[in-house]
Amino acid sequence: MPQMDIGLIGLAVMGENLVLNMESKGFQVAVFNRTVEKVDKFIAGRGAGKNFYGAHSIEELCANLKRPRKVMLLVKAGSAVDDFIELLLPHLEPGDIIIDGGNSHFPDTIRRTKYVESKGLLYIGTGVSGGEEGALLGPSMMPGGSPAAWPHVKEIFQTICAQTDTGEPCCDWVGEGGAGHFVKMVHNGIEYGDMQMICETYQVMGQGLGLSNAEMHQVFTEWNAGELDSYLIEITRDILGYKDENGKEVVDLILDTAGQKGTGKWTAIAALDEGMPLTLIGEAVFARCLSAIKDERVRAAKALPGDVKTFDGDKKAFVDDLRQALYASKLVSYAQGYQLMRAAAAHYGWNLNYGGIALMWRGGCIIRSVFLGKIKEAFENNPDLENLLLDPFFADVVGKSQAAWRRVVVKATEMGIPMPAICSALNFFDGYRCGRLPANLLQAQRDYFGAHTYERVDKPRGEWFHTNWTGRGGDTAASTYLA
Repeated sequence: MPQMDIGLIGLAVMGENLVLNMESKGFQVAVFNRTVEKVDKFIAGRGAGKNFYGAHSIEELCANLKRPRKVMLLVKAGSAVDDFIELLLPHLEPGDIIIDGGNSHFPDTIRRTKYVESKGLLYIGTGVSGGEEGALLGPSMMPGGSPAAWPHVKEIFQTICAQTDTGEPCCDWVGEGGAGHFVKMVHNGIEYGDMQMICETYQVMGQGLGLSNAEMHQVFTEWNAGELDSYLIEITRDILGYKDENGKEVVDLILDTAGQKGTGKWTAIAALDEGMPLTLIGEAVFARCLSAIKDERVRAAKALPGDVKTFDGDKKAFVDDLRQALYASKLVSYAQGYQLMRAAAAHYGWNLNYGGIALMWRGGCIIRSVFLGKIKEAFENNPDLENLLLDPFFADVVGKSQAAWRRVVVKATEMGIPMPAICSALNFFDGYRCGRLPANLLQAQRDYFGAHTYERVDKPRGEWFHTNWTGRGGDTAASTYLA
């Protein structure tokens, strides 16, 4: 038996499909699973007759790998990753590479990279997006960690990942430490926002306009042929047109409580840590939390006054307004995500390729969409772009969409239908383009009750002042700090 190109631990849905992808591209793969019966079942089933080696121990897995050994973990994020690192270390040598392909929290990847490097080995934390189908046919991959490891895995990763229409791989080196998993986290946060905004337009069309699932299926079919062309619009179209064996529309049979694995919450927390206003993604996370208190909402629906008012205008024109509002809001979501990545790059010393990240998201991943090419162009035209909304293309789109965007928010509010993410996107846009916000009054309030000081418009930035507002305070001011 020849030595294998790479080893993989974890034969759950993603792991099994990813190794089938690797083998189909010409790589020889050794596999192991903590429940060893899964190894035998895989080798006798989907892996039968293919270039796999089924290992029954970690020692056996490592002994059958080419040097430098490359071992990829696709196990549940958290302590399981640390446990397997400890199990692997005695069987690896300096220069060997451990790869975490799960949805690990980026601070854990920063810590693990330092720890594994201290043992003389190399470490990669890579985001893998695309779900079961993406893993099998070509995911988007976002690797980061030990830069010296990249040349050894580049061929495998860029061969098995998705490709753009022009043949570019949807995978490239992201940066040091936890950069790969950070970018994957932001990807998932944007995914939360996209999904929530699509759900909001669905609710307005269904509850407000009274459109049937078949009519909405047609709307999303048309939208997917234009600037909203994307994986999430595509699957929404398919879901709205799907019926079970009894002819019932399945989407109407699903309980309205949404789950989450935590990556959206991590994105919102990271935004708070970096002081970045990711308002849209925050609202998307809270919308899932609100959906989860189903029984309480049912009781509130009976106890609190207010009915959903029906729409009395031109439905076709309003559906087009919804399209424009969704598109503009999606641009805000990406703009906020890129704001967070820029802040984190400065904080952690990462050299992120922002146009390259958009390219990685062009294919294979859940948020893949046609306008990601425009994001790549924006950063190619101006690598120092402060915010995507300042790029001429994006500024033009949101400018032309404003009237429709506002009509949607107003009408949804009048009808009593919640649109937290789309409303939040519009509020961010209005706040971002506002040259003077009411934070002057807020700083006065903080100085009044806590002597927190303030800067003045008629003095240079960085000079701090305190007012004795009541005449009873002293001259002592609190230490100046920025949240």
